[in-house]
Amino acid sequence: MKREQRQRQDDEFSAFVAGHGRRLLRLAELLTGDPDRAKDIVQSALERAYLNWHRITSDDPSAYVRRIVVNQHRDWWRRLRNHELPTEHTPDRPLDEDLAERLAERALLNQALGTLTRRERTVVVLRYYGDLAEADIAAELGIAPGTVKSTLHRALSKLRALPQLADRSGWMAGHTTHIEVTV
Repeated sequence: MKREQRQRQDDEFSAFVAGHGRRLLRLAELLTGDPDRAKDIVQSALERAYLNWHRITSDDPSAYVRRIVVNQHRDWWRRLRNHELPTEHTPDRPLDEDLAERLAERALLNQALGTLTRRERTVVVLRYYGDLAEADIAAELGIAPGTVKSTLHRALSKLRALPQLADRSGWMAGHTTHIEVTV
């Protein structure tokens, strides 16, 4: 019986990773600004989730694992305080225009998010990429809802003031409730 139960848990976990893995990775990339570090954070978060999967499935597994990703990022930030900047590598073959444009947009987004404090970045990513309400963000980060609102307001003001975003009319100008993130 235990073997069948364990197999069922493994199947459920595999289905969860297949359905949510890319979104968790993108969340971590937006939080860290570094794809390699994001992969490490998601891998570590999934390891922790797997060990407790029998308890997680009774709640909302995506919220639980997303919280682990945010906490892993926070732990990494506290532990390392590393300010290295990743270097860009020239691709061996030319990129198609659509991919190149999407990569440029993603780089611009990461650069813009990099101007924010750690808390501002986390709040913006959870609000607009994670599509969480302010109350949910407050609960997830353990801060007051008013702190989420003021942090979000401050972060959006900083983003709107960036010169590299000034000419991107649909991206930030005049929008307080939507940041377009392409995956």
